[in-house]
Amino acid sequence: MIRVGVNGYGTIGKRVADAIGAQPDMTLTGVAKTQPNYEAEAAVRKGYPLYAAIPERSDRFAEAGIDLAGEVEDLIIASDVIVDATPSGIGEANCELYRQYETPAILQGGEDADAVDASFVARANYDDAIDADVVRVVSCNTTGLSRLLAPLQETYGVEKARVTLIRRGGDPGQVDRGPINDILPDPITVPSHHGPDVNTIYPDVNIDTLGVKVPATLMHLHSVNITLESEPSAAEVRELLSAESRLFLVPQEAGIDGTGKLKEFAMDTGRPRGDLWENCIWADSISTDGRDLYLFQSIHQEADVVPENIDAIRAITDRESQADSMAITDDRLGVGLESLFEGIRQRVVPHSADD
Repeated sequence: MIRVGVNGYGTIGKRVADAIGAQPDMTLTGVAKTQPNYEAEAAVRKGYPLYAAIPERSDRFAEAGIDLAGEVEDLIIASDVIVDATPSGIGEANCELYRQYETPAILQGGEDADAVDASFVARANYDDAIDADVVRVVSCNTTGLSRLLAPLQETYGVEKARVTLIRRGGDPGQVDRGPINDILPDPITVPSHHGPDVNTIYPDVNIDTLGVKVPATLMHLHSVNITLESEPSAAEVRELLSAESRLFLVPQEAGIDGTGKLKEFAMDTGRPRGDLWENCIWADSISTDGRDLYLFQSIHQEADVVPENIDAIRAITDRESQADSMAITDDRLGVGLESLFEGIRQRVVPHSADD
């Protein structure tokens, strides 16, 4: 069993912790929090050993009536791998501590690519993370773009990708984020950081990205135009993308015309927290004009990197091949959402730890 600790139990950390618990080859050694808030209480309710991320604040947990299993260094010592899901910038600073105890670590997309041995998307460059000391699971948007580019690059070749990202202003719980009533070019310059970030996964892909921030919390939306090196039909592209377990082609018959209904669909299928681990691509948006491919896809910023973190754990410990790891992760989490309008639905909710 791979013993995994999670440092940071917020939006991503709590989802990764639950996903670890569903894996047949992993055990959660515990989670670390900076303060005894509602998320710390949630971890205790789930029976997760709780550690103080900042030792000097340990007394705050005792004052709040929460028992600690130890401090963050104890968590690192007890773990084979640490998933660092702390806020941007903190993960890179924590690397000195991980290296001190020779514990490999997985950081998130908010960290600098230069601070790690490899950036990671399971479908695209799994082997780059094998036996690395520090790996970065790239951001939700970069993960989504890389997943889309992988089969297109392999099958048709990609000459040029152009993407406009309509980005949510903040997560549902981020009350300090915005805009509240505005539409912001973000950044005003081209490219946005997403294109260069994709190049940490696909160095040779020619990609331009523009970013726009809108007053929404649910998901991101990508308007995609890719010039391919060959001329597939739209039907051929749909067939290719539908074979990818982490891409969900939304059928017209489902009547899902936006991100709100996507989230509602996820909740109705029983997904924990209404999570969508897959890219959601509107099937009818897929069109071709010569070598130009057009489509819309939506990315759930709270969830799509969760299976990538699980695969990164296996890669960094060299426990499974790319195909085997992705198959285990997909099976245990229920990745591979399908609509009944397109045939028999695959498993859509996670296994329990006892399954």
